[in-house]
Amino acid sequence: MVVFLLVLVVVLALLGGVHWYVWRRLVRDVTAPGGLPRRIGTAAVVVLPLLSLGALVSARAGVPFPVQQVIAWPGQMWLAVLLYLVLALVVGEAVRPLLRARLARRAPAAAAAPAPAPVVPEAVPVPAAATEPLTETAPAAPDAATATPVGPETPSDVSRRLFVSRVVGGTAAAVALGTVGYGTYGVLRGPRVKRVTVPLAKIPRAAHGYRIAVVSDIHLGPILGRAHTQRIVDAINSTQPDLIAVVGDLVDGTVENLGPAAEPLARLRARHGSFFVTGNHEYFSGADVWVDHVRELGLRPLRNERLEIPAGFDLAGVDDVAGESEGQGPDFVRALGDRDRTRAAVLLAHQPIVVHDAVRHGVDLQLSGHTHGGQLWPGNLLAELANPTVAGLERYGDTQLYVSRGAGAWGPPVRVGAPSDITVVELASKQA
Repeated sequence: MVVFLLVLVVVLALLGGVHWYVWRRLVRDVTAPGGLPRRIGTAAVVVLPLLSLGALVSARAGVPFPVQQVIAWPGQMWLAVLLYLVLALVVGEAVRPLLRARLARRAPAAAAAPAPAPVVPEAVPVPAAATEPLTETAPAAPDAATATPVGPETPSDVSRRLFVSRVVGGTAAAVALGTVGYGTYGVLRGPRVKRVTVPLAKIPRAAHGYRIAVVSDIHLGPILGRAHTQRIVDAINSTQPDLIAVVGDLVDGTVENLGPAAEPLARLRARHGSFFVTGNHEYFSGADVWVDHVRELGLRPLRNERLEIPAGFDLAGVDDVAGESEGQGPDFVRALGDRDRTRAAVLLAHQPIVVHDAVRHGVDLQLSGHTHGGQLWPGNLLAELANPTVAGLERYGDTQLYVSRGAGAWGPPVRVGAPSDITVVELASKQA
């Protein structure tokens, strides 16, 4: 409990500091004190993080689902905008002094032209008796010029600093909003279909060209709903797969709230059926209830079990490691322990980290998701620290691991540098 509280304090302090930094650069530095723009900007920097906090905790707090939906859009989107605002503003810190220096070099040249006009012509007709006052007045011009970079009352200095702040802040805001806007369009448009050929030594010639449609991390929730599911179903069916594998993290919510959103899954079509394994998010949403509901929709859950596919290979599935807290984690012995190892084995497992267990049990191909490919750059760098493979196909001993980036998004419905996908894995027999 003490550790949790310490982590909570650190996280809140970090978020507070980040929002203060954004307020300073995008509100204080570019608006007049007491003005309406500053009041609006300050209110936004206070309200938006509160909406984000509400979006993150509302489901577990039992908030009614319609309220969750209202809070989710602004709250989750602000998290994505905040990330790229901060990144852009940090880059802007390097640009800011360069822009100021350039403007400062141009200022003396601009000031030099009008300077002779008031001094030289007026100095000629003045009588000799007035020469001394003029001589005393002449140094005043350099003093004023010297005070320009420092004195905040000088209009040219204030204007220059305001110009720099607005250029850097405006550019940062435009970059952040443009990045998030494009990333949101990519998610709401729906996943693209990728095709990957995987040669397997034990696959018989009859299974050459066998197509498995792999989809993971659909993440139905307050933002991504029934239309999102329908786009995915249509994309999968258009590939005419032999088998469909839904490898976890289908939902972020209860069957009561999201059952209608999942209903289009009943229209999935494949020659040898559709299969499902749990992901870690199912255990946040009632895994057993969702497994029963998925079965009602026509998908077959594989819970630490295996079956023989008529094409000539074994298909196995294991529960996600998050289920260990409920006594339901992956059981490789039960799923793979007594099989005929002369046959190829394809394993459905949500998280890539179990690949080493798959290697020990003679799995030929593991199909996973979970990582989202990082979802929001530079999140891929963090994902690489926690997963053996973030996206794509890699080999571990005699086992090949394919990791899908997923078809949805968790949190903000935004992807940057990690486009959503549905992958058609085509098995290739070396005997063909």
